[in-house]
Amino acid sequence: MSDAGTAKSSAGRTVLVLGILAVVAGIIVGFLGGAFRWLLVEAAAWREHLSEWAHGVPLGWLLVVAFGVAGAVFAAALVKLSPRASGSGIQDVEAVYRNQLTIPPLSVVPTRFVGGLASIGSGMVLGREGPTVHMGAALGVGVGRAARLRDEDVRTLSTAMSGAGLAVAFNAPVGGSVFVLEEVAKSASYRLIVPTVLGVGAAIACARLVIGDSPDFAVHDIPVPPLGTLPMFLVFGVLLGLAGALYNVLVMSLMRLNRRMTRFSPIARAGVVGAVIGAVLYIDPLAVGGGDSLTQLLLAGQAFAVPVLVLYLTVRFLMGPLSYSAATPGGLFAPMLALGAIAGTLFGQFVQVFDPSLGTDFVIAMAIVGMSTLFAAVVRSPLTGVALIVEMTAITTVTVPMLVAAGAAVVTAMLVKSPPVYDSLREFMLQGMAPRSPGSIRP
Repeated sequence: MSDAGTAKSSAGRTVLVLGILAVVAGIIVGFLGGAFRWLLVEAAAWREHLSEWAHGVPLGWLLVVAFGVAGAVFAAALVKLSPRASGSGIQDVEAVYRNQLTIPPLSVVPTRFVGGLASIGSGMVLGREGPTVHMGAALGVGVGRAARLRDEDVRTLSTAMSGAGLAVAFNAPVGGSVFVLEEVAKSASYRLIVPTVLGVGAAIACARLVIGDSPDFAVHDIPVPPLGTLPMFLVFGVLLGLAGALYNVLVMSLMRLNRRMTRFSPIARAGVVGAVIGAVLYIDPLAVGGGDSLTQLLLAGQAFAVPVLVLYLTVRFLMGPLSYSAATPGGLFAPMLALGAIAGTLFGQFVQVFDPSLGTDFVIAMAIVGMSTLFAAVVRSPLTGVALIVEMTAITTVTVPMLVAAGAAVVTAMLVKSPPVYDSLREFMLQGMAPRSPGSIRP
């Protein structure tokens, strides 16, 4: 056999091994991520009951504030024991893929799981995808090392399983797969594609045994928006491109401020953020948490007064970066989707003033587009955003407006020189760590 034939045969065997191991890791990620999601749903329901109950007892507000503080403090204490479990985890996965950072220890898995339940479950405006992405990547490392893979192959399997974690977080297998190629690796090869799709498929199949196989959001059939409204989606994309740039500035500014506040311990700083979240939780549970409940109401056509929507938009726009600055386990994706839905609803209602014939379905379509567009502006991964929202809503009739708005948002963010948020967060994370010698990815 020629050298070229030998190389192809070796590459094929590597892809086969990675694919088999990805299925094994995917099964673990699916059940673990599914359990994580199920517990978060239960925590959100309990949190709403707590807020309602507190309004009927003396000093009930104090109990809700204490609940917020306890969740944030407990999560921050866990992060102190396992520092790699702080924040989203996506930037950590990207740094490992680029060999800028050693692989995470398996201790991040229980810390992410329990810490994520504490921080997100207590009402912090954080996303479930950060913990599941990082848990998936760490479990991929564990399986790869157990199989005695080379460091390069361990890194590949870790990257592939990060997509399984994202897929489970949003019940979106295509979105999770595209995320690996567009956001983490920013490249594609069969060596990465095959374990990604096999791992994602196994993870989603197992997760759906826990969380069900329905889309995350129930949306009735939405007709294709009139062709003449496309310019409106283009304008909306530009506005969300500017909003995304501002959101990134706010996230990074609060992260830097938190790092400079060395007079106070990280646990104390997290407690202050938890107290703020608890106070907002007492006033209105829809204003805190990942935002799925609010998003569902908007996508179902629930009517909200414009001042109320503006208030939700303002509060969640501030609470998301503030929650993230506490450095407890939790991501940025899910809160951004809620923000995009609110912004889309507001913009759709504004357009309706000039053309009342568009109806409620147009407003819902704009909300759906807002979810993918703000994601594209902040993360700079438009295809991932579109794929995620199509799968989460099971709506394909607004795909063209989604693409138009996402393209406009990305160009706008680039023109105002707003870097992708995870690039900024990765640089910020690496700046705060001790330098290491390049080469091995082993801890």
